[in-house]
Amino acid sequence: MSEHVGKPSSINIVNCAFLIGMPILATASLIYYSLNYGISWFEPIIFIAFYLASGLSITAGYHRLFSHRTHKAAWPLKLFYALFGAAAFQNSAIKWCSDHRRHHRKTDKEEDPYSVNRGFFWAHIGWVMVDEGEEIVENVKDLQADRILAWQDRHIFLIGFLVGILAPGLVGLAWIGGIHGFLGGMIYGGFVRVVVVHHATFLINSAAHTWGSQPYSTENSSKDSPILSFLTFGEGYHNFHHTFQADYRNGHKWYHWDPSKWLIKSASWVGLTRELHKIPPKVIEARKMKRTFQKKADGNEIENQFQERFTECIAQMRNGFTELLQRRKEYTVAKQSKKSQTKDGWKAVKEGHKIRIKQCKIRIAKARIEFKLLVQAMRLNINSKAITA
Repeated sequence: MSEHVGKPSSINIVNCAFLIGMPILATASLIYYSLNYGISWFEPIIFIAFYLASGLSITAGYHRLFSHRTHKAAWPLKLFYALFGAAAFQNSAIKWCSDHRRHHRKTDKEEDPYSVNRGFFWAHIGWVMVDEGEEIVENVKDLQADRILAWQDRHIFLIGFLVGILAPGLVGLAWIGGIHGFLGGMIYGGFVRVVVVHHATFLINSAAHTWGSQPYSTENSSKDSPILSFLTFGEGYHNFHHTFQADYRNGHKWYHWDPSKWLIKSASWVGLTRELHKIPPKVIEARKMKRTFQKKADGNEIENQFQERFTECIAQMRNGFTELLQRRKEYTVAKQSKKSQTKDGWKAVKEGHKIRIKQCKIRIAKARIEFKLLVQAMRLNINSKAITA
């Protein structure tokens, strides 16, 4: 842990005992259980079930719903997040979100509760094990006014024990029966699962600010890592998230691994979520182009002709996306009158809309090609100047 002056600190005995003791308890109980009962289909299933329930309650619930308000959710889903978020043993949603909102306002600064500038260990787990003055709960009045979250905050440890430790034991008792089933559920769905969820989600604060690329912004240490997304319920696209905090997705492409995004989206099909906020594609791509332009410039002074061409590319790309959205809306409206037209008439109308949509896509593709050519010309110009200097 790097040196940090100015704040009196002390070891948090309770948190340290839990964070150190739980892995020891999980390992010892796992060995005992394996030697006495072995392993069957039951243990992996209950582990995965509680792992997904608690992990997604942190990422889709605590993070994207409560912290960033990227969408709205019905009370049954919020209650689910409150119950299984408590089972993750990462504090109440109110306190968790208070820390997280401060992290985004003060990323990498002294006020950042888990700044990676203080070391990987600090960002990962050290900040939970050390107290630096009184606990600050701020900027969460909206959450404190929520009856479900206020209830969870008052009974966080009891709920955590009942849902995170006792409940998987009772599930095991019901499925397998006897002490065998109870211990199997409690150990795999409780102890082991808690440890794995802890370090999977803790990686978002540490690894996601250490390894990866920065395709959207270099204003802070956040990084994108597809590999990390597999370990963090889709949170590995962290540079995107820090740049576009209001988006309910971290992996904004359809093929990006993001279970939290898929949960939120699928929940909207049955009315459990609504008003899912997405950053427009033209904004995302414009930001990515700007970052690439800055990266290729590499601190060199860029001639006006390149700046002008860059501005033109951005404008052409934005206009293309705007027109594409409009053409798609027009096509959707046209479909509503499909039944009132003849087969040949609708075919002609349909082809016309498809042609206009294709033209928009061609316009966007041309802007991308022009940008690539611009970057190549810019780099050649910079290299030629370096040679002649």
